[in-house]
Amino acid sequence: MTKQGLVITLLAVIIGLFVLGASPVFVVDVIQTAIVVQLGKPVRTITEPGLYLKIPFVQEVTYFEKRLLDYESSAQDVITQDKKTLLLDNFAKWRITDPLRVYQAFQSQRGALQRLHDIIYSELRVELGRHELIEIVSSTRADIMRVVTERSNEKASVYGLEIQDVRIKRADLPEQNEKAVFARMQAERERQAKQYRAEGAEEAQKIRSEAEKDREIILAQAYKESEELRGSGDAKAFRVYADAYRQDPRFFEFTRSMDAYKSVFKDGSTLVMSPDSEFFRYLKQR
Repeated sequence: MTKQGLVITLLAVIIGLFVLGASPVFVVDVIQTAIVVQLGKPVRTITEPGLYLKIPFVQEVTYFEKRLLDYESSAQDVITQDKKTLLLDNFAKWRITDPLRVYQAFQSQRGALQRLHDIIYSELRVELGRHELIEIVSSTRADIMRVVTERSNEKASVYGLEIQDVRIKRADLPEQNEKAVFARMQAERERQAKQYRAEGAEEAQKIRSEAEKDREIILAQAYKESEELRGSGDAKAFRVYADAYRQDPRFFEFTRSMDAYKSVFKDGSTLVMSPDSEFFRYLKQR
């Protein structure tokens, strides 16, 4: 066979393999690591990007990511130290540091992800079980996540995985617990409202008592001043009457009797009195 015929035959074989879906070449991306597997056994690890050859039907290629990957879990139950059930979902940042070890343990990146989930969830359950609910949702969450990250990374490193960070995305109470907590919160708010109303009523009563006391003091002071003014006026009037009486006692008696007659003898009035009474002294004079 000539050299030209050999080339044509080789090209025909390659084209036939492409048609059958068994290409002898494969491409490794810059973000990937490839492991060439021959009859189920890894024979080559490729970390540099480029175009490579493999033996069709005998060798297969499994790819693993070099990049930092995201992991998110679905909501799962965790029990705290004070026997409260939390429904939480978490996320993590991780990468594959040893693709060959990952392949030997899990055969694929999907299998590694499932193992990663088991490790993180197990460590979360253990660590959250050592803390009470109020600590988890408020004061010590950062410390808890740091411990979970360190322990999870320690276990994952055995499989060629690196966990850089684990975080709780959401931590909620189960629906039945939420209703109970809401009822307790409502009862507590109602108790506080009643307490505030009672304190307000007590303060209002104090203010009313103080106002009533001030009112009584003001009225008493006003009455005292009015009586003093009235007494002073009466004393002044008595002095005027006395001065007038001293100037002409008979005339003063006369005018006083006339005023008395005006007051007594009104229309329809009846007066029962002896005719010899001193009251009629000026009426009997001619």
